[in-house]
Amino acid sequence: MPTMTFRREGKARKRERAGQVLAELKLLYPDARSELDFDSPFQCLIATLLSAQATDVSVNLATPRLFEAYPNAHALASATPEEVEPFIKTIGLYRTKARNAVATARLLVERHGGEVPGSMSELVSLPGVGRKTANVVLANAFDTPTIAVDTHVGRVARRLGFSKATE
Repeated sequence: MPTMTFRREGKARKRERAGQVLAELKLLYPDARSELDFDSPFQCLIATLLSAQATDVSVNLATPRLFEAYPNAHALASATPEEVEPFIKTIGLYRTKARNAVATARLLVERHGGEVPGSMSELVSLPGVGRKTANVVLANAFDTPTIAVDTHVGRVARRLGFSKATE
C-alpha cells in the first residue's frame, strides 16, 4: 500500500481528519482492549511487562499460574527472581523479566503501598517499564485515553500523514 501524502495540510485539517479516523475506529472496534488477560492494575502491569518481545498468547498461557502464586505486589515483592522464573520460562527473556517483575513489585510496595500508580512519570520509573508499557497500563487499567505507540502504530500514522517520524 503506498504511503498517502498530505502536503502542507494545516493543523486544523489534520485534527479534523484525526477525529474522523478515531470515529471510524470506534465504529469498527467498539470494544477494543488489550489481548492480555488480567483482573487488576497490578496484573495488567506485570502481564504487559512480560509481553515485551513476546506474544500475548504466550503471556496469557503463563500468567494464570504466576498470578495464582503471586496475586498482588506484596506477594511478588516477597519472591526472588529465581522463584518467579519457572512460571514464565516459556516467555522469551524470562530471566530479565523475572528480575524486573520482582523489582517492580518491591518498588510498588515501598513507594505506593502495593498499588499501581496511575501516572506516566511514576510508571516509567519502575524497572522494565517504558513509555509503551506505561501507556498500555494507563489505557487498559485506568481507562486513560492514551495510545501505546509501537512500530505498527507508527507505520499507520505515517501512512495517514499524521507523523513524519522515522523511528
